[in-house]
Amino acid sequence: MGNVRSQLGQKFCSQFLPEEQAEIDRLFDALSSEKHSSDTSPRSFSLKALKSHIGEALPLEMVTRLYDGMRRVDLMGKAKGPSESISREQFTMSMSHLLKGNSEEKSLMILKMISATEGPVKAREIQKFTEDLVGSVVHVLNYRQELRGWTQKTGLGPPPRVQVLAAQLFSEMDLRGGEKLPGPQQLDCECDLAMVEAWVFRVPHVATFLSVVIHRGFLLRLPLDLATLVPERHVDQERVFESVLDILSVIYINSHLPREQRHRWRLLFSSKLHGHSFTQLCGHITQQGPCVVLVEDHDGHVFGGFASCSWEVKPQFQGDDTCFLFSISPRMAVYTSTGYNDHYMYLNHRQQTIPNGLGMGGQHNYFGLWIDVDFGKGHSKAKPKCTTYSSPQLSAQENFRFEKMEVWGVGDAPVLQQEDIDSYHHELETSMTSLSLGRRSPRFPSSQGQEQQECPGQES
Repeated sequence: MGNVRSQLGQKFCSQFLPEEQAEIDRLFDALSSEKHSSDTSPRSFSLKALKSHIGEALPLEMVTRLYDGMRRVDLMGKAKGPSESISREQFTMSMSHLLKGNSEEKSLMILKMISATEGPVKAREIQKFTEDLVGSVVHVLNYRQELRGWTQKTGLGPPPRVQVLAAQLFSEMDLRGGEKLPGPQQLDCECDLAMVEAWVFRVPHVATFLSVVIHRGFLLRLPLDLATLVPERHVDQERVFESVLDILSVIYINSHLPREQRHRWRLLFSSKLHGHSFTQLCGHITQQGPCVVLVEDHDGHVFGGFASCSWEVKPQFQGDDTCFLFSISPRMAVYTSTGYNDHYMYLNHRQQTIPNGLGMGGQHNYFGLWIDVDFGKGHSKAKPKCTTYSSPQLSAQENFRFEKMEVWGVGDAPVLQQEDIDSYHHELETSMTSLSLGRRSPRFPSSQGQEQQECPGQES
């Protein structure tokens, strides 16, 4: 691996455009002119200078990692150890690799940020780096006041969801032979350059988070599109509302949405604001476009699903294969369509012959996620997996109870004329009244003749 690093150093050519290189040069000049760099070469900067420049924008651990990674860059492959300070060439090469490099170049810098020695590193060192990286993203966005309306829960020690998201990202690391070892022993596995490179390529969050940390930590005057990373939060200005979600949960779910829907989240329904009512739920989420549904059960498990189209109250399944289920706590994961069936979304009310409630995946009475019409009750059934999404049981108990439920519309609100909205709500109320009296509604037909029935006895 040392030969690879030397070859890269000898072949290095900045990947920055001229205007980008000018900004990198400006930043280096500012760093090398810091008063704390007076004891170093006039063409370099020290750790004290970097700390002074960044201030409290990044955690000290990440500032030190960045500095160590840069000073370990060996441009000619002849250095006997890390330099005492960072030269312009080292700085430019490091920033080029971290911001514009390919997976191999980013991986080289990550390894330098982790260890001073050549060769593989322990898996536990990758895990600790990942936790530091995720924590730094939350820290810098909060410090720069760029949470876009979302909050980050405060308290002593690292926020629990920093560790949860870091664990999810780290779980994508392919530990050769590690799957045969007990959990703690997996962390003693060695990770070489090829393994780290494959991980960086497979998990785009790593490169994205590095970019955020550098852009916002150094206050680079270069474009960084945060809109698709952190969606803008829209809640009725007259309501004070604290979501079940924190900034990392939102970033994680948002990264799995279609790109055109990542820039804005609109609160459609909250059991805290709108009451514990299934009728209220239906009234607030229908005809509102794609949305994210989430629940926190009484055991603290947080989970939900992405609905790819507007909900409609009807006895048929709806949606398409871009829908998915997800878990936020106690672990983060996304479960996408298996293609086994098309039971993506289901919303029904006041039918006598089939279930009434909101469901995603599986089949009647055996959903991957189910919110019952008796609001506050639900189930998540999967033995062993949900057939539609291959998700496990998402709740702590198969049949669960909950107090907190939220539905967020994602992307821009659908363009509907007010008369269309009024007409739809009138038809909805009429259909519910008709169904309760046993009559059929032209817009919401009865379940007779429904073709989307799964075979009896089939697992969800």
